[in-house]
Amino acid sequence: MAAWGGVLKKMANEGGGGGGGGGAVSGGSESGAADDGGSNHDSGKSSTSNSEYCGWVYHLGVNSIGHEYCHLRYLCIRGNHVEMYKRDPHENPGIKPIRWGVVGHTLMVEDLGRRKVNNGDLYVLRFYNRLDERRKGEIACASAGEARKWMEAFDQAKERVEYELSKGGSMRSKLNMENEINLEGHRHRVRRYAHDLKGLIKIGQGPEMLLRRSSSLDGSDRADIFFEADGGDAIEAHEWKCVRTINGVRIFEDIASSESDNGILVKAVGVVDACADTVFDVVLSLDRHQRYEWDTLTGDLELVDSVNGHYDVVYGTFDPNHLTWWQSKRDFVFSRQWFRGQDGTYTILQFPVEHKKRPPKSGYRRTKINTSTWEIRNLNTSSSSNVARCLVTQMLEINTKGWFKWKKDYSPKFEKTIPYALLSQVAGLKEYVGANPALASESPTTVVHSKTSSDVSASNGGLDDAEAPDEFYDAIAGDSSSEDDDSDDDSEEVNKKRKIKLKNVSWAIASLALKPTSAPDSNKELNPDVTPINLEPSQFHGSMQRGRDETDTNCWTSPSGTGFMIRGKTYLKDSTKVKGGEPLLKLVAVDWFNVENCVDNIALHPKCLVQSEAGKKIPFILVINLQVPARPNYSLVLYYAADRPVNKNSLLGKFVEGTDMFRDSRFKLIPSIVEGYWMVKRAVGTKACLLGKAVTCKYLRQDNFLEIDVDIGSSSVARSVIGLVLGYVTSIVVDLAILIEAKEDAELPEYILGTVRLNRIRPDSAVPLEN
Repeated sequence: MAAWGGVLKKMANEGGGGGGGGGAVSGGSESGAADDGGSNHDSGKSSTSNSEYCGWVYHLGVNSIGHEYCHLRYLCIRGNHVEMYKRDPHENPGIKPIRWGVVGHTLMVEDLGRRKVNNGDLYVLRFYNRLDERRKGEIACASAGEARKWMEAFDQAKERVEYELSKGGSMRSKLNMENEINLEGHRHRVRRYAHDLKGLIKIGQGPEMLLRRSSSLDGSDRADIFFEADGGDAIEAHEWKCVRTINGVRIFEDIASSESDNGILVKAVGVVDACADTVFDVVLSLDRHQRYEWDTLTGDLELVDSVNGHYDVVYGTFDPNHLTWWQSKRDFVFSRQWFRGQDGTYTILQFPVEHKKRPPKSGYRRTKINTSTWEIRNLNTSSSSNVARCLVTQMLEINTKGWFKWKKDYSPKFEKTIPYALLSQVAGLKEYVGANPALASESPTTVVHSKTSSDVSASNGGLDDAEAPDEFYDAIAGDSSSEDDDSDDDSEEVNKKRKIKLKNVSWAIASLALKPTSAPDSNKELNPDVTPINLEPSQFHGSMQRGRDETDTNCWTSPSGTGFMIRGKTYLKDSTKVKGGEPLLKLVAVDWFNVENCVDNIALHPKCLVQSEAGKKIPFILVINLQVPARPNYSLVLYYAADRPVNKNSLLGKFVEGTDMFRDSRFKLIPSIVEGYWMVKRAVGTKACLLGKAVTCKYLRQDNFLEIDVDIGSSSVARSVIGLVLGYVTSIVVDLAILIEAKEDAELPEYILGTVRLNRIRPDSAVPLEN
């Protein structure tokens, strides 16, 4: 607390500090109009899509003399325009922004996780242009929840750009005219609000609340705007059975794992009356006074090493007298790796490790904490409820002998073991949050400004006096002097929630009983007037062999889509998902290359299948180049073939011929670890991921193919997950489904473009890509 007070005091008193360490706002291009497919549909949007987002953030950078700074700034997103102020412009009318620009479709926002700044922990977001990474900058938030909200706000701004471009007409001309405006230096005129802005959504509660490390964000309010069903998008093989209910927390065992000799998977599941952001902060906190109130085992923790914003190592001790029959004191070291999925779920992976900074301690007996995971997911609540709720799951692997004895005889000895103490953490967390109303009642602060022009049609939308065609990167401001703004925001708080249809708790079980959706209508997606060609597998060859049966290893096959859940015909009305059908495109070959550096445009390589005689005869080929960061780097190249040309008026045709912005908003992948270590399964998950919003994707459309280069290394979270997967890749079977996300009624139901199963791949089998 004192440290954060020092941060604010320092920021209030420091002067100077402009310079170029963080990059400056530079001109952004809005070239290319979105395809008529219209990636955003009005009926699928919340009222917040025409709102202004604003709140206090920390602006991080390096000044002209090389000193790092951390300034408190007020950030506003109005439509696709972004402005940064020294003070709240709503309380200081007429104040000029110190930095402004527009959000372009090439803007990428990366979650860098937690970083220590001036003796306090902040959650850092990095901005960069995927076509020019020299244009970049960073902001930071006091909590993971606020960082999530800002990522969603920028994502909303990008979707707005796509929607406006797709309308064409005057709006398209207006956006093109902005490219010609010269905006060197600061402009001293403040733009008026957009005509169709309907409300002000404040993120956070101001500087004082930032310093107190508390957030007023409600994770359930907007989680369903971008992220749909609560369940996973791939069908898992776990069979969970509830064996105990203790203090309102259910204890499950995985019956499927009970036959394994390696141990049995168990989990504790409870509903906590707080949003996922808040619970995540509590679980990750090292504050011993707070942990003492809910954690009987790992209450005494200290940071040993911070590897990056999503990974650290902690050391802990505990006195076994109150927990076990052991006589000596115990200590332990474990790593924590965390990330937030696109569905808003937080995952924390905990592994026992050794660290040179914490060798065995005299008087303590070193013990290993069970490998475990936390999953924290927001639950949708009714519009009449003001209380956020989340589902907290802790899963761990334990010795089967002790578990079965406890389950059968309810042995009191098990209740004095480390696994039981871990399973009890969920119950402790539930009680702790329930006893602290400030945590349980957090909700977003929404201030709605009524406007007589708020009903102006979208076609007349946009910003008046739009004078800043710069693509926005939170770069170094022109000056860094700052005045302390201590005024409170006394505006009326209105919790404006749109109606949410309650989902059946048994949704996942019911979905499994649904019949698979029929195969996609190939005549709709592919040209029905052309005779299909015969895609004979023997004509196509890749460096990775095709599997002959389930016993083959280091190979690929193409499974059906029945293992994946996709959006059904009525999805926009009831969020119903159905099993996938047969893929539209046929996987004809897979290449597995090792490369010194990531290689783009691999379809143009003379040795590539696309350039072969057989490849040139294929009407259309979708080439997916998954660039895997490692030592060496790898490229997994998937070749999906169509037996007829693509129908240009279909969804696939609009994707193939559309803009990169449209492709980024629609290109979706669903992962599923079919066989493998359970921790890898939890890390990868089963939720669909819009790759264009998670990592950098580049597109090459030529001749009879479209190539998508997926740079997995462009995201620190993706690099971390893929690093874990590579450690177990020789023992796992992974399925991937590729599809185009459907956002309009006419595009539903979804269909699967292609699938691939990778069976226990050996990294050393990758072949060099010859020049």
